[in-house]
Amino acid sequence: MGSLTEFEVENWKEVPSLIYELETIQEPVVWENLFPHRPDFPIEVELGSGDGTFLMDYAQSNPDINVVGVERLMGRVTKTDRKSRRRGILNLRMVRLEAAYWTRYMIPPESVSAFHIYFPDPWPKRKHHKRRLISPGFPEILRPAAKLGGKIYLRTDHRDYFQQMEEVMNDAEGFERSVTPDVISEILTDFERDFLAQGIDTCRACYQKTH
Repeated sequence: MGSLTEFEVENWKEVPSLIYELETIQEPVVWENLFPHRPDFPIEVELGSGDGTFLMDYAQSNPDINVVGVERLMGRVTKTDRKSRRRGILNLRMVRLEAAYWTRYMIPPESVSAFHIYFPDPWPKRKHHKRRLISPGFPEILRPAAKLGGKIYLRTDHRDYFQQMEEVMNDAEGFERSVTPDVISEILTDFERDFLAQGIDTCRACYQKTH
C-alpha cells in the first residue's frame, strides 16, 4: 500500500491522516503501529522535514521504503499530511516532536536505515552554536538508532555549519564518510531550490554506520 487508487486520490479528504499521534513519549514507538500494512519495509527518517518537499518526493519515488518526517511546527506537519494524501502517498508518516528527543528516546534500537538532515537551523551567532542539531554528542544519539550500514545524509548552505558537521561526524566513533547517491541528490528541498536559484551552492555529506 504505497499509493492510492485514482478514486482515492480524487477523494483524498476521506483518506485517514498520515500524522501519527504519539500515545506516550516515555518509550520507543513500534514501527508496525505506524505502518501496519508494511511492517517489513525499511524505515528512513527525515529530521526537521520543513514543508515536506523532499519527504514527499522521496517517499513517492521510493514506494518500497517507509518514510517518517519529524517536525516541531504543527502547521508544517498538517500541510505535509494534506499534500501527501492529495498526491496519494501512503508510505509516509508525520510525527510532531523535537528532532533530538525523537532520535534519542523514541526510535527502537538499530531500526533506521537512513537519516536525512537537510538545512537544519544554522544558529549563525557564535553564542547560539550550542543549539545546533549536528554538534558534539549528536552522533552518539544517532548511532544506537541506525542500523549497521545505515546512512546519515546531510545538507546545508551554511559553510561554517557544514565545517562543524564534518568535524563532528569525522570524529564520531562508528561512522565513516560515504557518498550520496545521485537518486537522492537529485531530490531537492524547498530551501535548496531557492538557494540554487540565487546561485548559492549546497554543501552535502554522507556518513555510514560501521559498527
